[in-house]
Amino acid sequence: MSTIKEYLTADHARCDDLFASMEDSASRSIKDAKASYDIFASSSERHFQMEEKVMFLEFEAKTGMTQGPTAMMRQEHTQMRSLVSQMGEAIADENKDRFFGLSETLMILMQQHNMKEEQMLYTMAQQHLNADSDRVVEMMESMIVE
Repeated sequence: MSTIKEYLTADHARCDDLFASMEDSASRSIKDAKASYDIFASSSERHFQMEEKVMFLEFEAKTGMTQGPTAMMRQEHTQMRSLVSQMGEAIADENKDRFFGLSETLMILMQQHNMKEEQMLYTMAQQHLNADSDRVVEMMESMIVE
């Protein structure tokens, strides 16, 4: 089984691929981008929930750090959720310019966010949760988005 860091980093890459596919679809036809948007939005939400409802809670319980890196990542998830929602509205309104303005903002935020998680938080989580790594990954894999 993969480590927490490997599992979540691979999921970042999967979400990045879905983002690129959504942008590609929107560049061809904003009307036809809805399906790829829905896949990206649900995959991103699942990723956020795997972190927030499993990994962050396990990390916080183990370290006692609740106002540190996980609090910042939750705030950034909130910002990204808002942008994703607004992108869905832009697709519904068939507003290609607004969609791409929002997607550019989201892409920059995601890149910065993912780098912080992959280089700092996931490494810290793996160190503190190493003995529980298989269990944590298993819990994340079994997540059903609410």
